[in-house]
Amino acid sequence: MKFSEFKLHQQVFEGVEAMGFEEPSPVQEKVIPIALEGKDFIACAQTGTGKTAAYLLPLMHHLINRRSNKIKGLILAPTRELVMQIDQQFQGFAYFTGLESIAIYGGSDSSIWDQQRVAIERGCNMLIASPGRLLSHLNLGYVDLSELEYLILDEADKMLDMGFVDDINKIVTYLPSKRQTMMFSATMPSKIRVLANFLLKNPVEINIAVSKPAEGVLQAAYMTFDNQKNRLISHLLANKELDSVIIFSSTKIKVKQLHAELVKAGFAAKAIHSDLEQAEREVVMRDFRNRKFPILVATDIVSRGIDVDNIGLVINYDVPHDAEDYVHRIGRTARASSTGVGLTFINEVDIPRFARIEKLIETTIFKIPNPPEIGEGPSYDIHLMRKNNRNHSHQKKGKFNNRRRQPRVQ
Repeated sequence: MKFSEFKLHQQVFEGVEAMGFEEPSPVQEKVIPIALEGKDFIACAQTGTGKTAAYLLPLMHHLINRRSNKIKGLILAPTRELVMQIDQQFQGFAYFTGLESIAIYGGSDSSIWDQQRVAIERGCNMLIASPGRLLSHLNLGYVDLSELEYLILDEADKMLDMGFVDDINKIVTYLPSKRQTMMFSATMPSKIRVLANFLLKNPVEINIAVSKPAEGVLQAAYMTFDNQKNRLISHLLANKELDSVIIFSSTKIKVKQLHAELVKAGFAAKAIHSDLEQAEREVVMRDFRNRKFPILVATDIVSRGIDVDNIGLVINYDVPHDAEDYVHRIGRTARASSTGVGLTFINEVDIPRFARIEKLIETTIFKIPNPPEIGEGPSYDIHLMRKNNRNHSHQKKGKFNNRRRQPRVQ
């Protein structure tokens, strides 16, 4: 199938051609016709599948005939980084249309707030926003959403995980009830279905390769104790021609420590975490995209919503807490039919967690033997680990019950 078969407005199609798009991805092939028909839908699609274009192109097709300085469309996304990415793609596709967007996101720089306020008051076709910051602007009374016709929630599951459900429900009270609502989520837990039932009317449900890493990702894992991880990282990266590597860790403390050790060992690396100011994070990400340094050490702040092309290697320094997050982390590589490598370090505590990942993606991931100089790690014995966890749980319960039986001291 070709993009020309969607019968998009000519000016929108010119943007598609200019961006180098020829054949739609599976999610684009399924979503675009439904979006063009004006139907509500919920689409379950992982990162890296082309879902942003899947909703932007129909939006532009509709908006190009509704030119107005009133806000006609609203896209909600969980992070500043994703908001900026969507805005960049909107500007690329809309080059020949004359449509305008405004990105609304948080930050400590007061000038950003003033720029956003001025842009909102001037008017635009599309708002792309994080829920918290948009609600702050709405509360001051100058955001007019009375003529809005299109609402899109991107990475809805992530927004709920980050605690935005109340903000979303509040934002919806500012919107006309007659609108087209489109929701995208990487997973479909019950809480997403509850939100969908509240926001959508007779929605079409679209499922695209739910929670499966891209086929181009070579996945493998190492069994490591925590005190082996940094040496293994150095072994994997030493004497390699590195292009772009992202190392994800679960805490900012670990990120800082690993970054310091990598720099001390002579690697060109930078770190990104929540202690950095927004402006500092933007500089780090811009330099990483521009290949000014090859290794980025990061917390989950960048595991979703960052569009960096051609990541060659993703390393999970820790097993992600949620099985779905594994897919998003690994999804940083093998974007747009490219190939890449995803490695995960599994310590003795994380074995059951990694087993849940393998169950979710319906794949047994190869465990690479540790290099001799690193030494053997824990054994991947999921049955023994589950038994030990049950025994530990019973012991804790017994101790708790014993404490409850003790008489109170008067």
